[in-house]
Amino acid sequence: MERPMSATADRRSPTIARRRLSRELRRLRHDAGLTADKVRGDIDLSQGKMNRLETGIGPQPNISDIRVLLDYYKVSDDEREALLNLARLSRERGWWERDFGDVLGSAYAGFEAEAARIYTYQPLVIPGLLQTVPYARAAIRGDLIRDPEETQRRIDFRVTRQRILDHSDPPQLWAVIDEAALRRPFGTAAQRREQLQRLIDTGETEHMTVQVIPFSAGMHPGLACGFTLLEYEDDPTIVYIDMARNALYLEQPHDIETHSRMYRHLQAAALDKDTTVQFLTRLLDEVRDEPDEDIPSPRHG
Repeated sequence: MERPMSATADRRSPTIARRRLSRELRRLRHDAGLTADKVRGDIDLSQGKMNRLETGIGPQPNISDIRVLLDYYKVSDDEREALLNLARLSRERGWWERDFGDVLGSAYAGFEAEAARIYTYQPLVIPGLLQTVPYARAAIRGDLIRDPEETQRRIDFRVTRQRILDHSDPPQLWAVIDEAALRRPFGTAAQRREQLQRLIDTGETEHMTVQVIPFSAGMHPGLACGFTLLEYEDDPTIVYIDMARNALYLEQPHDIETHSRMYRHLQAAALDKDTTVQFLTRLLDEVRDEPDEDIPSPRHG
């Protein structure tokens, strides 16, 4: 697969660093038995700035504000240096912002970049990390993106995201895909065969698992929408739900448990890893018999 040369999928994530920094600042305040109002009043910090520092939402954190807080909490020299390094990393621009900020509307790549385990479920499309270039192009065009340059930029972004799977320390990827996503036609028969072969090859790797939920499984709890669970070695799990022109991130324990339980049900409803490869191989044989005619992308007025 052709890769854009300007970007690399760095596994360090300023997005995760900022989330981690905010959590540590909240912990320091709670350990000191102080309220946010008490702290900001003592160090003359605005309510908005205090809230941004403890939630990680909004403009990048100011290093001088972090220093003032660490002095106030009387942290040790070692912890102070570690947190200041975290603050510096959180101010950097990830490759997704630096190279693709003009076409991105979501911070998802920042959360994905440092995940240790990625559990994704998709009922209608192939997961982005497993898409071939022709499939990605068809999916992007089908999403009302008409400008050729923007389409190519989004394809390049998607391909660059996939580089984390080739990293020396890749995340564990588990993808559950409904048969409906596999049956949806796009492009030429050759391009559809390429996509199916990509899934077969993925299912045979050590750090990636692909499972298919066949139509014969009937109704299951994932018919409404897809979602992704992102697990980290040292940070709480996040649930990501892609919602057309928006994105939803869930971090509350009950949301994590609900979606983790749902994912276990989906895994149980799906074919196991080996049977999935057999299923995909049969589907590949079906596509081999199809005429190699291009299925055009929809026109949008």
